[in-house]
Amino acid sequence: MKGYVVTVYEEINDPEVLKKYAEKASIALKKYSGKIIIRGGKSECKEGKSSPRTVVIEFLSMDHAKIFYQSSEYQEAKKILGNSAKRNYQIVEGV
Repeated sequence: MKGYVVTVYEEINDPEVLKKYAEKASIALKKYSGKIIIRGGKSECKEGKSSPRTVVIEFLSMDHAKIFYQSSEYQEAKKILGNSAKRNYQIVEGV
C-alpha cells in the first residue's frame, strides 16, 4: 500500500523561510520518489478550522515515507523551517 505524508499548517509565520524549506525538501523528495499530490492551492473549509496550507505527498509505501522523513536531506530542510510555521505532520497508509 502507498504511504502519504499529510501536512496541515496551522500558521505560517515567515513565508520566505517556508520557501527555503520547500526548496531544500524538494531534494529529498526527488531522492525518495515522493510525488506531490496537493501543495497549497485554493481550499474551502466546510468543518473545523481552516488552514493556510495543506500538503499531501505520495510515496510507494509507508516505509518509503518514513525513510524520507528520517533522511538527512529532509532533516536539513526541517532545520531551515524551524519555528517559522506551526503544523501537523502525519504519515498515513493509503491505497
